[in-house]
Amino acid sequence: MTQSVIELLKQHRSIRKFTDQPVPQDCVEQLIEAGQAAATSSFIQACTVIQVNDPTKRTALASYAGNQAYVASAPVFLVFCADMHRHQRICEWHQAEMLSGFTEQFITATVDCALFAQNSAIAAESLGMGVVYIGGLRNQIEQVSELLQLPELVYPVFGMCIGYPDQNPEIKPRLPLSVVLKQDVYEDKQDLAAIEAYDEAVRHYYQTRTGGKKVMGWSDQISAMLVKEARPHMLDYLQGQGFLKR
Repeated sequence: MTQSVIELLKQHRSIRKFTDQPVPQDCVEQLIEAGQAAATSSFIQACTVIQVNDPTKRTALASYAGNQAYVASAPVFLVFCADMHRHQRICEWHQAEMLSGFTEQFITATVDCALFAQNSAIAAESLGMGVVYIGGLRNQIEQVSELLQLPELVYPVFGMCIGYPDQNPEIKPRLPLSVVLKQDVYEDKQDLAAIEAYDEAVRHYYQTRTGGKKVMGWSDQISAMLVKEARPHMLDYLQGQGFLKR
């Protein structure tokens, strides 16, 4: 990996405001081909991408995602789906009975999808575009699945807005390296002290970004978020789609 690639990766920031400059379809297809080049578990290739162009569908998805207007207005909106339905059809084609519903299959399909999407995101940024992931599609995932006509063994992991940036937000600071990189064993005795110092950097980031309207450390955010239920409908939905049954 060259230094220029490393610097590109470290310059990532979410872009929620885009110019009116269109993204040519051949460029979109290049991003998808870059996604396909990502690592894939056992060559399973369990990701399907739906490019949503229909304005009515876009508006609905923006609403389902928690009224995130840029879902409707971004030049390109993609939905990355973990897809084992394709594999079920292949097994039927070969007259083989697929044993579906295993947790391992869910994990590999989801990870495949995430790796695919991140490759596409990096490719977009290398071409001067910006992206933002939309996990909010899982807020009303049943409605999203119905809108996109997703069959059994397919679920939308997240969406992605893509376009040319009309903003240049400050890069959000990440956890200290000592917190995320361990040697030989998991050891976290010094982590809280490092996170306490990191909280100050995050508070400064938010103070600058919001003009003083939000001053909150990372640990404050996490402790406030994780005392609440996190999309409790997801397990029933995923099992209804044929995942996580054993």
